Amino acid sequence: MQKSTFGCDIIAKKRFYMQEIVNILVKSFLTNPFVIAILVLGLISLLFYRRIVGFFGESHTKSALRKLPKEYIVLNNVNIIANGYHNQIDHVVVSKYGIFCIETKQYNGYITGSKWDKNWVRHYGNKKSYCINPIRQNYGHVKGLCTILGLTENEVFNIVCIPSNAKLNIQDDGEVTRYDTLNRKILSYRDVIIDDVDDIVKVIIHNKINNKKQREESHR
Repeated sequence: MQKSTFGCDIIAKKRFYMQEIVNILVKSFLTNPFVIAILVLGLISLLFYRRIVGFFGESHTKSALRKLPKEYIVLNNVNIIANGYHNQIDHVVVSKYGIFCIETKQYNGYITGSKWDKNWVRHYGNKKSYCINPIRQNYGHVKGLCTILGLTENEVFNIVCIPSNAKLNIQDDGEVTRYDTLNRKILSYRDVIIDDVDDIVKVIIHNKINNKKQREESHR
């Protein structure tokens, strides 16, 4: 019985010391500022993954648009209400050669679809998922701009920019481009069709929804 009790005491002590070691490691781990920072950043990345990815995609597009000649006026993150709908437009470029309505999508994987499809297909190996067709989505934005500006669809151009390295198999009429070819596409329009560039910029700015409360009310 004494041997058995002695053996139990040894096992109990081992468990006690092991638990103490674990507690010390956990305490040290969770009180380390570097470790805490990594955990917080990881949590933020998980919660806001889509927004973060979208932000970097739009940043690539903004960087490209900054290189346009000065006669092109770039407006970013344009929120307007037209035809009873809220339109959140990533970028609007105003010039005498037309108004360019730009939607940025930071896609990954292999993307297939056409401009007429309701959704596009994103392929990841043997898996696939669906995403809204951005050409159709941006067409709604084009119509919204036409409404507030009093222009036709021949004066407002639908452009979808995909700055990622996603492989694309899209049937379109030239709406889809990459950020490294975006400016080349915009500069390819050389016919002067807009006379009052400054007035158009003023109308867009006047119709912009600038505060969060207005944007929330526009979704109701």
